[in-house]
Amino acid sequence: MPAIRDYAKDKSDLKRFLTDFYTDLPNDAGKCFKYSKQLRDVANREQQALTLDLTDLATQDQDLADACVENSKRYIDLFYEAVEELLPEYKDKDTVHKDTLDVYIEHRLLAEQRLYSADAPREARNRFPSELLRRFEVYFKAPANMKSVSVRQIKARSIGKLVNVKGVVIRATEVKPLLQVATYTCDRCGAETYQPINSASFMPIEMCQSQDCQVNKSGGRLCLQTRGSKFVKFQEVKIQEHSEQVPVGNIPRAITIYAKGENTRLCKPGDHVGITGIFLPLIKTGYNQISQGLLSDTFIEAHNIVKLNKTEDEEMLADELSEEEAARICEDDFYSKLTCSIAPEIYGHEDVKKALLLLLVGGVDKNSRGMKIRGNLNVLLMGDPGVAKSQLLNYIDRLAVRSQYTTGRGSSGVGLTASVMKDPITGEMILEGGSLVLADQGICCIDEFDKMLDQDRTAIHEVMEQQTISIAKAGIMTSLNARVSILAAANPAYGKYNPKKTIEQNIQLPAALLSRFDLLWLIQDRPDKDSDLRLAQHITYVHQHNVQPPTNFTPLDMKLMRRYIALCRTKQPLVPQELTDHIVSVYVEMRKEARVSSDATFTSARTLLGILRLSTALARLRLSSMVERDDVNEAIRLMEMSKESLKPRYESMQRPKSTSDQIFAIVREMAPLDGPRVVNFQEAMEKCTRKGFTPEMFNECCKTYEDLNVWLINNARTKITLI
Repeated sequence: MPAIRDYAKDKSDLKRFLTDFYTDLPNDAGKCFKYSKQLRDVANREQQALTLDLTDLATQDQDLADACVENSKRYIDLFYEAVEELLPEYKDKDTVHKDTLDVYIEHRLLAEQRLYSADAPREARNRFPSELLRRFEVYFKAPANMKSVSVRQIKARSIGKLVNVKGVVIRATEVKPLLQVATYTCDRCGAETYQPINSASFMPIEMCQSQDCQVNKSGGRLCLQTRGSKFVKFQEVKIQEHSEQVPVGNIPRAITIYAKGENTRLCKPGDHVGITGIFLPLIKTGYNQISQGLLSDTFIEAHNIVKLNKTEDEEMLADELSEEEAARICEDDFYSKLTCSIAPEIYGHEDVKKALLLLLVGGVDKNSRGMKIRGNLNVLLMGDPGVAKSQLLNYIDRLAVRSQYTTGRGSSGVGLTASVMKDPITGEMILEGGSLVLADQGICCIDEFDKMLDQDRTAIHEVMEQQTISIAKAGIMTSLNARVSILAAANPAYGKYNPKKTIEQNIQLPAALLSRFDLLWLIQDRPDKDSDLRLAQHITYVHQHNVQPPTNFTPLDMKLMRRYIALCRTKQPLVPQELTDHIVSVYVEMRKEARVSSDATFTSARTLLGILRLSTALARLRLSSMVERDDVNEAIRLMEMSKESLKPRYESMQRPKSTSDQIFAIVREMAPLDGPRVVNFQEAMEKCTRKGFTPEMFNECCKTYEDLNVWLINNARTKITLI
């Protein structure tokens, strides 16, 4: 049986700890009295919350720190009393900005001095309660060796103790005022009565119990004075355990968190958080107590709320990358390095990974006079079974800071957008956000996109272009923000891509939806001896060693990637005037090609906006404030490569063209039909680069056909003349 603790001694130990604890400054610069400085700020109203780190307390008194963890509710009250007694010693200047409650208390103290003598006994309910006079909050921070637990591991033995739980925020109410001390005034004798409130509900006092009313038997009635009462900020947060913490065959559990004062507005739905707080039963009164019987609801009184990264348990890093770290990432060929760092265990798909990297970075939003042009990119991966589409989606879901993962059949239209439900506290009808709302300013990964019902898929149309969700349900008419990038994966209509069918028959998605995707990749699983051999070797190596095969460079870890992407997203690059004409001419040429070609790829004004979004994302990736010509060319190349993947290839019908033959065909098309057949060398190289060929391939083709006397190139290499 544990020994009975002496609370008076513990209180004096706490006071001594607060005044005497210090840390040594680096380079022998002296001592830093951590809590004395905070007490001075609290006394002078420059700080409101005082957090006691139990790791610091454990360095001086391990038993006291353990007692604070085991009996937190009792020791937080001791801590409040210790701070209250210490504050007068630290106050060194008068409060400049007084609020209503300050003035009210000051007037009441002056009135009391006039009416009562200093040594006259006062009734407890007529004295100022300490909760009314307190203008600070006190919180515990869990010791460093305290492990975080899941929601289902918090049992009845934790009642009254400090717990550290992690989970996902599924709902957070509006911040509302919570009554902490009720002040009443008697309508007969004018005496004031104070009622401290420690539960969610209370029974107001009706009859005055002051001495005057008792002697005169006047039966004065009490009126609640809201200006003299004390309110604190209150928010109810509900967190749900992570999917990996749920045992087999169970559904995720949730727990309610009560956040007060400075702990409000620290998290929003969709955030992964770690919460330290005191596990308490919910005290009910009156009829509710009778109806609940022997059962009791529980909640956690929050003391410390931190955002966590998705995959690791460490806190979300608020500090940005330093210049040296950013410079180290931006070394030569950093675009390829970042691309290969995305899902390095998955073989190939270089261009698809480049598109996913740009999806994470995103383009620049444009808002002018009410018109909004989205900057978020939308990508659709369509391909045969077994080409690692779902693995790519899972990796992006883990890498992105804010993301939601859902599947086609497991999602309804309401689950994606918003549902109307009843608030358990107020009884009002409220909106509960779905996946797209929870992933606001993040990424929503939708797998099995083709399996979604048509009526559910229409819910995504507005989100993909307007970036909002309009609701008109149960008398609630509003518009919710859903500034989200959609990353969808789908199988072709027949399970596997059928080259004998047209592209429309294979995809079977409406043109209105397809045009909203900036990039549409068709990943086909074609048999090829060399690539099959390399793929098989890669997969068996990963399966054996649980890491990707050794490469020329070490892929960047997720933590560094997140910080670099966060730094990229702060940039707002602009498209210069000289590039505008180039983009316009390229778009007009793409429209011309789409008009004469027989393929069904959809080219519209959205394609032009897609090129601009990709270009600004590439400029962000370079941490530049200006888009360059290379960014535009790479954006057009990605667009062309995605369209090229959709074109059917008939290997059996005709001999496959070599790279040089394909480049020659492009240059020959550029030559005018009448007059001298001369083509600008630089323009020809840029067009071939946009089509997915490298400058080395172009130079090799030029040399080959020059040796065959098919064309001539001048010494300055400015023009190609076809013979």
